Amino acid sequence: MAKRNSQASRNGDRRQIPAWAMVMLGVALGVVGSVAVLYGGKIPTLRGGKNLPQPNPEAVAPKESEKALADDTAKAPPPAPPKSNYDFYTTLPEKEVVIPDAELSAKAKAEQQRAKQQAQANAANPNNPPTPTPPAASGGRYMLQVTATSDAAAADALKAKLTMLGFTAKVYTSTVDGKTLHRVRLGPFSTPSETESSKRALAENSINSVAVKEAN
Repeated sequence: MAKRNSQASRNGDRRQIPAWAMVMLGVALGVVGSVAVLYGGKIPTLRGGKNLPQPNPEAVAPKESEKALADDTAKAPPPAPPKSNYDFYTTLPEKEVVIPDAELSAKAKAEQQRAKQQAQANAANPNNPPTPTPPAASGGRYMLQVTATSDAAAADALKAKLTMLGFTAKVYTSTVDGKTLHRVRLGPFSTPSETESSKRALAENSINSVAVKEAN
């Protein structure tokens, strides 16, 4: 009787573990085994550091002079853009001076004021012969320089453009400090008023110019 009870007790213990639990346990063991197979070869490599960047035993620290040179290069300003071939302020021939716009305008206004006063005086005395307008206080003639270039073809092309716009231009070639320059100019003009009027007409066509005065 005791033997039967013992056997029954063992059979009851076996029935306490359900079948589904055994299946889940087997699946879990399978997943663990798969992970070990896939990543087992990589984990030791990462731990050992074989694939990590290694220092270069032949590398040497830069010298102080090399550091200074690198710093100077980094701080150096960018190179200046190439200078245009056209230069309004190229060295002028002897006995020529540039007339600033403000000075040219002042001379033109003064000249126009003198002409106006003279016209009023002539009108007030119609029986007297008209008095001619006095010339400008200083002698010389005025020119408008549009460009100065070492490129003869460019100077001729600009002259042709000015001619098409109705201006009378000439190319004056000279040598300054061993360099041949071709100056495209309008004039000569005898008065500041004429010079300013032509300068204004050039500006209306988007053409810059510089007034210069030639001495007698």
